[in-house]
Amino acid sequence: MEKIKLITDSASDITLEQERENDITVLNYSFLLDEKPYESRVDLDNEEFYRLLESAASLPSTSQITVFRFAELYEEAAAAGYTDLIVTLINRDASATYGNAEAAREQFYEAHPEYRDHFCIRLIDSRTYTMGYGYAVLAAAELVREGKSADEVEAFIRDWLSHVLIYFAPYTLKYAKKSGRIPGAVAVVGEALGIKPIMRICDHKIDNSEMIRGDKKLIPKITEKVLAEIEPGTPYIILNGNNPADGDRLAELLSDALGYAPVLRTEIGSIIASHAGPKVVGAVFRSKNANY
Repeated sequence: MEKIKLITDSASDITLEQERENDITVLNYSFLLDEKPYESRVDLDNEEFYRLLESAASLPSTSQITVFRFAELYEEAAAAGYTDLIVTLINRDASATYGNAEAAREQFYEAHPEYRDHFCIRLIDSRTYTMGYGYAVLAAAELVREGKSADEVEAFIRDWLSHVLIYFAPYTLKYAKKSGRIPGAVAVVGEALGIKPIMRICDHKIDNSEMIRGDKKLIPKITEKVLAEIEPGTPYIILNGNNPADGDRLAELLSDALGYAPVLRTEIGSIIASHAGPKVVGAVFRSKNANY
């Protein structure tokens, strides 16, 4: 009989409560902020992180999850009698974490060849960020509770990830300038003119989808973009930072247009906030067309 364990990382923005309720293992990232070390979700909650980020001299630097930590996790899971690990991780182009998970898997099977036939480590590169893959893991937990097979659960996650899109807008260009996603001169001019980017996350990439002048136009434009691309009747997730009222407004517009509410409201964690700032609004949803 299969015994399935779902594993992800804290850049998925799955909360401690969601982790406990769904029996998911979430590996926390460590990061340095103004040269002080922190462990995500443990040392700071989101509100504290946003506050420190606003006053920080530089962007946080995030540590990868190590080969050793994955190797330790695989050993623990095998000893606990799991037959299948489904490990869904942050976009491999953004972090060495996925590569470390692969290396640890190779080392584990070299050290324990007897497990090859009855202990399957299924690694999934999410190609995305935040609830782009966090939602897939949470939904997969329900499938595990329903008794679905590991093959079915993995197929669900991969199918969601092959269609997922994120549109989000930062309310300042300061952090995008620091991260290098927007050239410094463009950021300075953009700030002076009140121009904001709407960013699109899809298949490993974060692209500037459109530049909008004025905060008031951001949420209607994100709504327009989601409505143009969402697969009818499918779930969507609202993202915001330290500006929940903007998340409320986006949820209201999308609910009215689609006829149903978002399945989740999520505060962005350190990965998106570090590059976009603490004030962000956006939506995660399933596209009508496959992305890859």
